[in-house]
Amino acid sequence: MRIISGNLKGILITPPKGLPVRPTTDRAKESLFNIIENNFNIDELHVLDLFSGTGNISYEFASRDAQKITAVDLNFKCVEFIKSMKQKHTLNNIDVVKKDAFTFLKSALTPYDIIFADAPYAHRDINQIPKLVAERKLLNPNGWLIVEHETTLDLDKEPNFLNKRIYGQSCFSFFSAGV
Repeated sequence: MRIISGNLKGILITPPKGLPVRPTTDRAKESLFNIIENNFNIDELHVLDLFSGTGNISYEFASRDAQKITAVDLNFKCVEFIKSMKQKHTLNNIDVVKKDAFTFLKSALTPYDIIFADAPYAHRDINQIPKLVAERKLLNPNGWLIVEHETTLDLDKEPNFLNKRIYGQSCFSFFSAGV
């Protein structure tokens, strides 16, 4: 795993063994960020990274100077690793929160420009994320929710679905803020 672009381009992300994670592949991440960069000015974004794991997505946004990134994960070792990377690379635009992602969404008070959610593929409530984000109005008017999931899961019928992109066994489903 490496940081694809920005001021930290090329830095390897080497998390400790044993973290309960399935990081987004470099190929999928590069494609995702090409899509994001064609639709947003990253340096103006407030980002929520749910189920952060290694922090892979948060670092990519931080490297590209996103205004603010909130990285949320329940696992203590994941949170500690993200904090160590934040300190090591002076990533002052990342806030790290140890909390269940669904609990965080239910208590969030401010909307985001991008919410990225990469729940474990076996998580049975992935399809609830778009509903919860829509109900709680957690996206700014032109914001996007991006849910990474296995290709066998179909989120096309969920609220505010825009489109999806498939990369190997992974799929990114995109959702708008709605009306």
